[in-house]
Amino acid sequence: MPPTRRHVLALSATALGAGGGAAGAAVPLAVYSFGDSILDCGVYNEHGVHPTQLIVRNDDRLFPEFRGQDLHSRRGGRVQHHAVDGATVDSLPRQLQGAPRPAGPAVALLTVGGNDLLRGLAADTGAGMREFERKLLAFVRALPVRPLLVGTVYDPTFGDDRQNFTGVPPKVARANLARVNAILAQVAAKEGALADLHAHFLKGDPSWYTRVIEPSLRGASEVRRVFLPLVLSS
Repeated sequence: MPPTRRHVLALSATALGAGGGAAGAAVPLAVYSFGDSILDCGVYNEHGVHPTQLIVRNDDRLFPEFRGQDLHSRRGGRVQHHAVDGATVDSLPRQLQGAPRPAGPAVALLTVGGNDLLRGLAADTGAGMREFERKLLAFVRALPVRPLLVGTVYDPTFGDDRQNFTGVPPKVARANLARVNAILAQVAAKEGALADLHAHFLKGDPSWYTRVIEPSLRGASEVRRVFLPLVLSS
């Protein structure tokens, strides 16, 4: 029996509906990481975990609190990890050289400045800070990924001057930490959003760190905690 016009229309509507569903399916998000050990801290824990991994796919055994709170449970995601432990603003261009241009939706995470402070910027009187800003802006202009989520530099002393390890008078070091974070915040406001690790980590405890300044396993998760809502809303 030949199909009726009504039958043909019904089949066409079904096909269109299926096609619309496929077209509307969530596209996995590529999550790029650039910068220093705040994002490249897998070597500092026995599980080799770093924050970008946890954002894309949580380890439910290690962090049951975050079950279902990752890209894998939402739209899907892919890790593009280019951050390098020990990096400074000078080494950011090398990370960019190894990063493929995004072929679809993407977001970039950036943490930088902590090593710059430890290598002299904590005692800076002005010229070094201007150079840091210049080099950071050059990297951001060359970065082909948007939005850009910029993390501030945290303070592993929890604001306690008695724990100062920089060799620089605390008043000077804290002022320069604030200047670095202000520069990072300005970039974030123009290019994406600020992940305020500094504010969050002041509410933490020593278990968030290892080797004085590096994120521990718990610290890696806490870095994830700050970036995660920004990534999920990208």
